[in-house]
Amino acid sequence: MTMRLLVTGGAGYIGSVVARRLLDEGHRVVVVDDLSSGFADAVPRGAEFVRGDMAAAAGILAGPDRFDGVVHLAARSLIDDSVRRPERYWHGNTQQSLVLLDGMLAAGVGRIVFSSTAATYGQPERVPIPEDAPTRPTNPYGASKLAVDGALADYARAHGLAAVSLRYFNVAGAVGRHGERHEPETHLLPLALAAAQGRGPELRLNGDDYPTRDGTCVRDFIHVADVADAHLAALAGAVSGTHRIYNLGNGRGFTVLEVLEAVARVTGRRVPFRRAERRPGDPATLVASAERIHAELGWKPGRPTLEEMIEDARAFHARRR
Repeated sequence: MTMRLLVTGGAGYIGSVVARRLLDEGHRVVVVDDLSSGFADAVPRGAEFVRGDMAAAAGILAGPDRFDGVVHLAARSLIDDSVRRPERYWHGNTQQSLVLLDGMLAAGVGRIVFSSTAATYGQPERVPIPEDAPTRPTNPYGASKLAVDGALADYARAHGLAAVSLRYFNVAGAVGRHGERHEPETHLLPLALAAAQGRGPELRLNGDDYPTRDGTCVRDFIHVADVADAHLAALAGAVSGTHRIYNLGNGRGFTVLEVLEAVARVTGRRVPFRRAERRPGDPATLVASAERIHAELGWKPGRPTLEEMIEDARAFHARRR
């Protein structure tokens, strides 16, 4: 079934790949993004683009064109920044999401897939982390996203909304002209690639005293193309009156030092780095159990190797030079 879909944050890294995938499946897509962290040239060809916030998105939903659903990826997502300036995350993530949800109710749009995060779990009690694990976020970013998860559950129960939250672990890789290019860049893989290739400064290793196998954080990496496929599955599987939460990950964790070794294997160049203090709010280990989404929606990651993700990211940055 062809749907008309509103994609918030569709000028960003993950949002642009999701929007591209939706278009490839024949859906009609309107992207809303304020370009605070996205790029207008990342919006895929074939999508209508409107620059604005969630009030603008609500206005579009209230217009003459009927929408079948919303894919909500617009958010602030920097953990250390959220610790320093929590107000930006409570307003930018939670409050803006409520504006969007109220706009959906007013327009009679009953389906939403929300970009949530593994940061909602905080420091897990067991690994891999299942969806029913306690949610104790260690930073305002995770807390602001968890609040939206809670709102979705209430809106689904009270108003019949069909809602799905996808809790991403670490998204990596690239698809064609869509890849990571944050300004400033804060994510490990693009920073490591830039350091190895001499395009950026030496990497800052944030903490080497965690209770892990080499003292550095452990993270679960998933290819951005797999994340886009999960959004398609979630849109198709959303059920009126219910809110479902699904983890997106590979179920395998890599330490930061292991990631740097993988970057060195792909590029043939050592990643220069310097040791630094921990970032406030960073859990030691985040590794997903994605069994629920496989059992209920049939999704599983198709690109499991870290080296493949690194090579796709390397090729993306090479094309941009």
